[in-house]
Amino acid sequence: MKLSVVIPSYNEQSRLPQTLLEAQSWLDEHFPKSYEILVVDDGSEDQTCAEVIRIQNQLGVLQLLRLEQNTGKGAAVRKGMLAARGDIIVYMDADHSTHIREITKAIEAIAKGADVVIASRRHPQSQIPRHQSWLRENMGRTFRSLMYAVVNLEFQDTQCGFKAFTYKSTQQLFTRQRLNGFSFDVELLYIAKKLGLTVQEIPVCWINEPNSRVRMIVDPLRMFLDITRISNLHKDL
Repeated sequence: MKLSVVIPSYNEQSRLPQTLLEAQSWLDEHFPKSYEILVVDDGSEDQTCAEVIRIQNQLGVLQLLRLEQNTGKGAAVRKGMLAARGDIIVYMDADHSTHIREITKAIEAIAKGADVVIASRRHPQSQIPRHQSWLRENMGRTFRSLMYAVVNLEFQDTQCGFKAFTYKSTQQLFTRQRLNGFSFDVELLYIAKKLGLTVQEIPVCWINEPNSRVRMIVDPLRMFLDITRISNLHKDL
């Protein structure tokens, strides 16, 4: 079995190198010679690409893909997922808020029949040593309520940036995914439901990284507007 790990990145010169080295060390131990890491740079304006190129000299399994301009996390993840060639393909955040070791839970769920596995911070068995602010957590609850009302999805946590897919489900979902912003996770799960794929939520250990790329007010508003478009984008399903 080959594993692919996709990491979307935008202006991550300070956090990404440590994440890559930690991920490489863990994967070398648990999946020697049977994995690849794909960093997708979303038009960074800092030295993110230079840092990845520097680390490439140490990590032969590391690939760098680029978007010429900042297009959005959804676009970056889509590019990486469709370029990946693993039997199981995972995307995770550059800040390593969900540790690479959580892959073992995802693989177990896929082995039992799941097509898609999503990390859930609201799972009763999840561990959250450092929470988000009160405001962010409550905005998350509001977003879940709106998501249920608009697209009728009942998942407890669609926005945790750690999800795993079989190669087949990757092709089924990401060739159809259209949203470039943060609501792409909801779109993916909507498509999965329409296609009859099995989606399983798993518990994780998640540590809040205070320097989030999500901008308060602006991004949540865009996310809400995006989810109102999802059903129209996929009328053919």
